[in-house]
Amino acid sequence: MSKSKKERKVPELDPSGLPSSHACRNMTYINGPERFPVPDDKISWSVAWPEYKPVDYTDAKVHPANPVWADPQDHTKLQFNSPKDGKVNRKSHTGEIQIVNGMPMNPVGRTGITSRGILGKWGCNHAADPVVTRWKKDDKGEVIKNTESGKPILQFVSIKRNDTGEWAIPGGMVDAGDTVSRTLKKEFGEEALNTNVMDAKEVKKVEAQVARLFKKGDVLYKGYADDPRNTDNAWMETIAVNYHDKTGDFDHFKLCAGDDAGMVRWCDIDQGLKLYGGHTFYISGAAKVNGAHW
Repeated sequence: MSKSKKERKVPELDPSGLPSSHACRNMTYINGPERFPVPDDKISWSVAWPEYKPVDYTDAKVHPANPVWADPQDHTKLQFNSPKDGKVNRKSHTGEIQIVNGMPMNPVGRTGITSRGILGKWGCNHAADPVVTRWKKDDKGEVIKNTESGKPILQFVSIKRNDTGEWAIPGGMVDAGDTVSRTLKKEFGEEALNTNVMDAKEVKKVEAQVARLFKKGDVLYKGYADDPRNTDNAWMETIAVNYHDKTGDFDHFKLCAGDDAGMVRWCDIDQGLKLYGGHTFYISGAAKVNGAHW
């Protein structure tokens, strides 16, 4: 994410707290085949495992459909580890991507599936996740505190994904040539406010309001994303940024699900949250940054 004078970067959360391959092992791939089972002690590529026979799978929507957002099936000419392969950023947040027999290798390890699955890019697929929060208040406008911890309760905007039916942060892919900052605002507008169905005047008004809120954000996480779409050769990476509504501006917003979201709501933050992929991990960071109940 491009650094801004108005953006305060907080210390990154320890990635070891994230179950790195929990969401992309030992289960059926989204609308695809069953993954080859990978036990915890066989995840790392450094562990020899000649019996490993992952399933090769690429969704038909990726190939042979070959949409504009997808890489060509022939990956041999792609410039992995480069921030500018044409307009595509192929540089990983995790460090240098290892290439074996011309194939980019998942930095965390085995997933039970090779090729791209439903992901468009070989190697890292960059995303951005805006965590929009506010304090939970009662009818009198007073901040509500948890009775056990005594800390104020934080709420965040959550969407229900159409693909898995799970609740999640309203984020999305960073398009080729686009910036993380713009993606954060765009994805929030499309998925949580449904700007795609607004007329030009409404969109301009909403974008201005979102831009004001998104001027200052706390980076919660930057790195490999635990995601059910990950494969041995294609995986998600993200930057999760918290935008906290201190003034109550978002109380006037009418949340409306759109794009890849089926539903949208303000959701209380606590340890009982069960969200898509590694999103619970990012949300826990928002609670920590804001001194909220968790």
